[in-house]
This record gives sequence, structure tokens and C-alpha cells, in this order.
Amino acid sequence: MSIEPFDAVDLIRAKRDGGALSTPQIRWLVDAYTRGYVADAQMSALAMAILLNGMTREEIRDLTLAMVASGERLDFSALGKPTVDKHSTGGVGDKITLPLMPLVASFGVAVPQLSGRGLGHTGGTLDKLESIPGWRATLSNEEIFAQLAGDVGGVICAAGPGLAPADKKLYALRDTTGTVEAIPLIASSIMSKKIAEGTGALVLDVKFGSGAFMHDLDRARELAQTMVELGTDAGVATSALLTDMNTPLGRAIGNANEVREALEVLSGGGPSDVVALTIDLAREMLRLAGRPDADVEAALADGRAMDRWRAFVVAQGGDPDAPLPEPRETHTVQAPASGVVLREDALAFGIAAWRLGAGRARQEDPVVHAAGIELHVKPGDAVTVGQPLFTLAADDPARFDRALEALDGAWEIGEASAAPSAAPLVVERITA
Repeated sequence: MSIEPFDAVDLIRAKRDGGALSTPQIRWLVDAYTRGYVADAQMSALAMAILLNGMTREEIRDLTLAMVASGERLDFSALGKPTVDKHSTGGVGDKITLPLMPLVASFGVAVPQLSGRGLGHTGGTLDKLESIPGWRATLSNEEIFAQLAGDVGGVICAAGPGLAPADKKLYALRDTTGTVEAIPLIASSIMSKKIAEGTGALVLDVKFGSGAFMHDLDRARELAQTMVELGTDAGVATSALLTDMNTPLGRAIGNANEVREALEVLSGGGPSDVVALTIDLAREMLRLAGRPDADVEAALADGRAMDRWRAFVVAQGGDPDAPLPEPRETHTVQAPASGVVLREDALAFGIAAWRLGAGRARQEDPVVHAAGIELHVKPGDAVTVGQPLFTLAADDPARFDRALEALDGAWEIGEASAAPSAAPLVVERITA
């Protein structure tokens, strides 16, 4: 029986008292926790100490790289072209990955987009795409490489179990111990998977506001700066955009309806906010990938991005021409008075869509692909009494009451003089 070089209790005491852990201590901790030597109770105590006392940049880097080392690390250097990915911290109506991947890939850049599923009020990219008949989220490493190297040039798929297994174990623990909000743990969780994924460059869409994981702009900025530093220290060219998530993004909230909206963008149309953020993120990704002069608007207008989308759907078993699921039941809410839409709270609309069946409370729960919400107006729009404001969609009409409860007080109509000035969607760009 081998002798362990450290004692978990000593590490817990060190962080409890505001000390810093050494690189060997952190490497041992992650390895020992992954193989079960460090107990959940001990890691819970350490996570709480980190939440309360923080970590230095060096500690966060060591934690991240130790989680990367707990599993496999993909290598795309043999592709012969630059690789760039995007990660969003999640929001309401955030379907940006769908038009963004094929748009960036149309410029000869490989886009390895390993995505997740929704939980709670935030939607998941894989759930949206699985509303396309036949489309599959699970690919082998060989399939990922072949798709990146070939005519598609991009993938959107689930991360394999071999990537950062230590993070998967720690993530589940944080969720049950009140330590989800610890920025060192959030940053290392996100970045360990992205570094292990093997991308050469990464753009982070860090959202703030009511519908975001980080409600506060300053906390979102701290998280973005921490992740940019982690990527840079690991040799990944990394930048971040801070984006507003106080109002739902676009007009569709759900799964199949968000795919439809993404197709509008790829066809040269779509809501202005979705188009603008797609373009901003594409430009930033292409800048990091060495294509700063790429004309992304032209690629949307002339069909190049749509061609890549269709090839991507086919490559992963889907039918790009198949009809998307339609809801069995709908309920439309109309304006009770004339005026201007002053507010639509992203969190409330996200919760309502979740209650309609578009989201899940547990990872194992299914989603209803046709469920969701369609916004007919956005803040700043003038409305007249009786005009449709939004439509709820579900397969079971019994779901409407609880969704409407979530929306009580979530929107407001008033005088034009009370309308707030339009806030920028992208408020800041953070680089190393």
C-alpha cells in the first residue's frame, strides 16, 4: 500500500486560514479525489473554504491543469488549420452556437464546439439540436476529427466521458454543497473542459443580468478575467465578451423554435439582437484564429454559412429538410393596454419555458422539443390593446397555469416617456 504524500485535512486547514496551496498539493488533491481517496465530505469542506477565501491565479491555474490531466486531451494540430471555439455561460433564448459554428467554419477555420444540455431555466444547445429528426449528439474522437478535417469544418456534440472526469465529479459536489458560486471553481470547471478539448483559441460569452448565471456585472467581469487568464496560461488564445442577459435573446425561447430562429439568421434574416451577437462573436473568433478581415455579414447573406449548416446536420445523422416538432397546444397573452413595452425579465421567461416542458429540473429528465415561448414584441416596441405579446407552447395545456404564474410581474407596458434607453448587448471585451 503506497503512502500518500499529503493529508486532505492539512489542505483544508490551509485554505480555511487563507493560505495558498502548492502545485504538488493541488495535483495530489485532484488525483486523490478522482480515485476516491479524498472523501466527498473533505472536498466539500475545501470547496467551501475556496468560496470564502478565494484562490490565487497560480492556484486556479494549477487546479485547472490538474483537472485537465485527470483525463484525455484532444489534439487537433494535425488538421493543418486553426481551431477556435466559443463558450457561453448560459442564458435565455441563447441559440447563438447554432448559426455561429457554421458561419465561422465557412472561413476555413475548424470549430470543435463541445456543448451541453440545459438545466433549470437556461437552455442547452444539444437539446435544441435534438429537435432535428435523426440528429445525434454523441460522436467518437475519430468522428470529431474527420468532421473538422472535412468539408463541414465544425462539430457541435457532447463532450466525451474522458474529458476532465475530475471536473464532472467536483461539479456534482458543488451543486449540492452551496459552493456553485465560487469563481475559482466555476472558472476551472469551464476551462478544464475547454483546454482538454484541444482548441487553439477560445472566445467566452460571459453573460450578466437576471437570466444569467452571474447577475452582477462586476462578478461576471471577474469570472471573465479569470477564465481569460487561465486560457492564456495554458497556451490557448482567449478573450471574452460581457453580454447583457436581462432580456431574452431573440424572440424564441425553447428548443425547436430556437432552431427555426437560427435558420432565419443563416438565411440572412432573424432578430437584430441575435444577428448582432452572432456577428460580434464570429469576428472575435476569426480574429483569434488569424482571419481578422473576414466578411462575416457576406457569408450570412450569400448562403455560405447555410451550406455549412446543412452539411453539419447531415454529417451528424439529421435531415435538414425535415419538419421540426410543433406544439399541440398554445396560449397567447395579449396587451391589456396600449403603450410601449418597458421590460421583459429574462429569468421569469426562462422559468416559464422550463415549466412548459422546454427545460429540465434533473439531468435525466426529458425535454419537450416543441414547448417554449414566442415573443411577438420586445422592450421598446409600441403595442395597442389586444395585440399579442407572447405565445406559450406546450403539449399539455395543464402546464400553462404554472408558466403564467412565473410571468406574473415579469413584463410591463407603460408610457413611451418611461421607456429606458436601449442598452448595448455587448458591454465589454476582455483580453489577456
